[in-house]
Amino acid sequence: MLKVAIIEDDQAISQMYRFKFENNGYKVETALNGKDGLELIKEFKPNIVLLDLMMPIMGGEEMLKKLRASDWGKDIKVIILTNMGEQEVPESVKKLNVSDIILKADMTPRQVEEIVKQHLSD
Repeated sequence: MLKVAIIEDDQAISQMYRFKFENNGYKVETALNGKDGLELIKEFKPNIVLLDLMMPIMGGEEMLKKLRASDWGKDIKVIILTNMGEQEVPESVKKLNVSDIILKADMTPRQVEEIVKQHLSD
């Protein structure tokens, strides 16, 4: 079973994606900030991570830097799921081996799932 970690501080968005992925056969775990997200990823070992950038306690960029610096997290596929336009996403984030950047407002959960499927089959 494929595993998806959703690191997102907006619980409504997080639960919407959880529902979509679980209904399509994925195992899903969520965290509300980067600090908890790092711990979750280390334990859960997801196939792919959906990561928001703007979060309390530890933002997505800091979490991603720490993830990429670890042996267990350097190769995990990460999709940035944000309300920032792609031009607003810092170059420093794009250089951290992200698989994709998705603008939340422009995508339905179904479209996000299709993008995740594409990246999992790469």
